[in-house]
Amino acid sequence: MSALANVAAYDLWAESYPPLPHNPLMRAEQAAVLELLPEVAGLRALDLACGSGRYGLLLQEGGAALVVGSDLSAGMLARAPLAHRVRADMTSLPFASACFDLIVSGLAVGHAPSLDAWMAEVARVLAPGGVLVYSDFHPDAARAGMTRSFNDASGQRHELLHALHDLDAHRSAAWRAGLVLEDQREVCVGQQLREAFTGSEAFYGRWGGLAVVLALKLVKP
Repeated sequence: MSALANVAAYDLWAESYPPLPHNPLMRAEQAAVLELLPEVAGLRALDLACGSGRYGLLLQEGGAALVVGSDLSAGMLARAPLAHRVRADMTSLPFASACFDLIVSGLAVGHAPSLDAWMAEVARVLAPGGVLVYSDFHPDAARAGMTRSFNDASGQRHELLHALHDLDAHRSAAWRAGLVLEDQREVCVGQQLREAFTGSEAFYGRWGGLAVVLALKLVKP
């Protein structure tokens, strides 16, 4: 297994990465995020680190007035079926302050070199009264030995680099950025994540009860 820088990894992964949750964990993660989303109709929305655009598509379908997908991976961005796509680092966004009413980010914040820098930049482009809904891989899963990895077209396995952030770290970074934690969800194996798949009996037997995803809803007063 090789460890790649994340942009290179996602560029390599992009060809086989569809704009939908393509495995049971992602489907459980998306269900948790959707529980936290406000009504999106009429909102100016950003799908931050959009990848292939799965949340952007949902925002469009929900009637958002504007949906922008932003990602640093050119390969992933090319896969996103969104009208507005911007290649950018998620800690240095080329957007005016207070220009979005809603920001959604799925399983990406752990790729940021600094949680504080990420949160501050999100807060900057979020309008007063705006909502941030995002998910992250749960640090408990990483500590238990789970990794983020994928197989490329040749079958070679690659591991993605991902920082660990506890709930207190998220809450503290949000407070420093002027955001308030309003709600949260955890996805636990055998509970929120319980879909059957090939090998699921062994998976649930080994990891049962383990928290694998954390989803948060923050508001900007």
